[in-house]
Amino acid sequence: MKILGIDPGYAILGYGVIETIGNRFRVCQYGSITTDAGMPIEERLAHLYDSLREIIEEEKPDVASIEELFFNNNAKTAIMVGEARGIAILACAKGGLEIAEYTPMQIKQALVGYGKAEKKQVQIMVTRLLGLKEIPKPDDTADALAAAVCHAHSAGTNRRLKELYRR
Repeated sequence: MKILGIDPGYAILGYGVIETIGNRFRVCQYGSITTDAGMPIEERLAHLYDSLREIIEEEKPDVASIEELFFNNNAKTAIMVGEARGIAILACAKGGLEIAEYTPMQIKQALVGYGKAEKKQVQIMVTRLLGLKEIPKPDDTADALAAAVCHAHSAGTNRRLKELYRR
């Protein structure tokens, strides 16, 4: 299974594509899509959409794992991040991907075993689980890879549970 992990944002949108092979991972690509603060919001959103569609077309993932919003005190920022998240969901839906959504707490639980783990602990686990030489930068990229790994663990657990119930 090939998974596209997304950490939504309008200034920086992190992404990471991994492939599961049995209980092992292969990293296909990861990075971030950035937009300039001076750009009108509609241009920023269009750039995010077009860039994600290119990644989807190139990598052909089976599923997208998208981090749910962590609400910020700044309403304007929360709305803009929500718009970027909507664009990410739209790009994935138009690319024919199944979409899974996870809260930051679920992602931390899946990677570290503790839902209130520190960001650094998650980054270290991403690095180790994926066999990377260093922590992916920026943080949004590491978060996107964490979302992908979270789905890989969750999908595997769900598949095993379905098999148990069939017996």
